[in-house]
Amino acid sequence: MSVLRIAWAITGAGHTLAACADCMLAYQSVDVFLSRAAEEVVRMYGLQDRLQKAGLRVYRETLASSPLVVRLFEGKYLALVIAPATSNSVAKFVYGISDTLVTNLFAQAGKSRVPVIVLPTDLASEMDTEGPHGEAARVYPRPIDLENTARLRAFPGVRVVNTPLEIVQCLESFRSPEN
Repeated sequence: MSVLRIAWAITGAGHTLAACADCMLAYQSVDVFLSRAAEEVVRMYGLQDRLQKAGLRVYRETLASSPLVVRLFEGKYLALVIAPATSNSVAKFVYGISDTLVTNLFAQAGKSRVPVIVLPTDLASEMDTEGPHGEAARVYPRPIDLENTARLRAFPGVRVVNTPLEIVQCLESFRSPEN
């Protein structure tokens, strides 16, 4: 039996992006799916060279129909990780909008019963973040963004996590014999 890969989607968020990249790079069998905005943010944060690591396959959003989602139906993936996930992506997940590569991956993972792990950027009413050049900033997520994160937590087959470390814990629980 072949080893199941991890599908890891990145949206246009910079919050926790470097830590998420560290987690992702700890695994050998990862397919990375970049939204158009993610490509910009990955460059801004200087992470594009790290994504060229051996063992990673990088897929970019190039077609409106997102034909790459068929990989979810083929049983190739242990899980879909979406980290970091912007408030825009989370809102689309919650309201069933599938108009980008990442939102299509989310929808099709649910239809294929592939477990989904999401690390939203908006987790608390007040948060510290780091910009692309290391500058610290305080952000205040909108109530609607926090509400959408709360709604996403109730989705079957979806685990909303608060830290990149929790992503690793979830992935390890999927690999254990009892899961």
